[in-house]
Amino acid sequence: MSVKTQKTFTFTGWHMLATICSFFSVIIAVNLTMAWYAGHSWSGMVVENTYVASQKFNDTTAQIRQILDTGVQGTLAIKQGAIAYDLSIPEKGPVIADQVVANFKRPVGEHQDFSVTLMPLGPGHFTGEHVVEDGHWIVETIATREGKIVMHEANRIAVIGGEK
Repeated sequence: MSVKTQKTFTFTGWHMLATICSFFSVIIAVNLTMAWYAGHSWSGMVVENTYVASQKFNDTTAQIRQILDTGVQGTLAIKQGAIAYDLSIPEKGPVIADQVVANFKRPVGEHQDFSVTLMPLGPGHFTGEHVVEDGHWIVETIATREGKIVMHEANRIAVIGGEK
C-alpha cells in the first residue's frame, strides 16, 4: 500500500534569484522613468556659467536696487499677437525710453524662446508684433534710454487664448 504524501513548497535558490531580479527590476524601472521625466521636463539651464554669474551677483543686485528705488513700473499686455508694454512711475507719469526688448522664455525648454524689440508708440508706451503661444512664459523686459538701463524685470505670465 502506498501512501500519497502531499509535497510542501520549498523555497529554493531559483525562487530567491527571481525575487532579487524582480526587486531590482522595479528599482531600475522607477529610476529610469524618473530620469526620463527629469531630462524632458526642465533644461536645468538658468545661466550659462554659474561661476561667472556668481562673480557678477553683487553688481547685478545693486543695479536692480537702483532701478527699484526710482519707482519705475512696467505693465505687459498681450492680445492676439500684439504685445504692449507701458512704463511709468506711479503718480509721476510715463517714463521715456529709446526701446524695450522683451525676451520670452518657456520655463521648460528653449525651443520656443524668442525676443521682440518693442518700439515707442508714445511716451512710456511700447508695442510690437509676435504670436505668443498659449502657456506659461517668463518674460524679461529691458528698457534702455541713451544706452542706460531704465527698467529690467522678469515676470512669469500665463497666456490663455492668445491673451494675457
